[in-house]
Amino acid sequence: MSLTRIHSEIVSCTRCERLRTYCAQIAREKKTAHRDDVYWGRPVPGFGDPDARVLVLGLAPAAHGANRTGRVFTGDGSGDFLMRAMHAAGFANITTSQRIDDGLRLTDAYIAAAVRCAPPDNKPSVEEIAACHPHLVNEVAALRRLRVIVALGKIGFDAAWRLLAERGVRVRPRPAFGHGLLYEPDGGPAVIASYHPSRQNTNTRKLTPEMLKAVLQTAATMAGL
Repeated sequence: MSLTRIHSEIVSCTRCERLRTYCAQIAREKKTAHRDDVYWGRPVPGFGDPDARVLVLGLAPAAHGANRTGRVFTGDGSGDFLMRAMHAAGFANITTSQRIDDGLRLTDAYIAAAVRCAPPDNKPSVEEIAACHPHLVNEVAALRRLRVIVALGKIGFDAAWRLLAERGVRVRPRPAFGHGLLYEPDGGPAVIASYHPSRQNTNTRKLTPEMLKAVLQTAATMAGL
């Protein structure tokens, strides 16, 4: 299946009533700083290079970030934090991610999320994560050169291992999440764990620019870039 068709299926998805209701409400009510913007308000597909060897896998769209702009990790502080690190590691042509038409291009990298609709309090349910997982399966199947997954946060990390398990990749004992941990399972792409670039993590310096840059540079090396 082509990425174009997969993206169309993601955007039109209505599997999770709670999430669709929440995203539509946010798009109507808006945030004061963005009151003149037309919010996307729909599920958000992945973005990047179709020939990517590195997948960056996050949690979900932010209510006033990707749910507003229509592009993952775009329009908020988390997106800019991530893009500065991706630029430093050679994956992005600019250091910001503000609008869907801002000229950002990714080389050998693709960004997606475990959940495609903004969840209340950034906390999707187990059922919502499971309902959205087939979208990730389809996108990754279309990334035929994929060699490394950078998992941002525990939900992205768990989604990566579910994906590999469905491909018959088994790792024992169960992989533990910890920033910078690297796994190289037989039969599947490498997985590198990172703290998520949420404001909670970046404002407290649990995740620093140097830490995220180092993870992405390791991913580039693992991918043979």
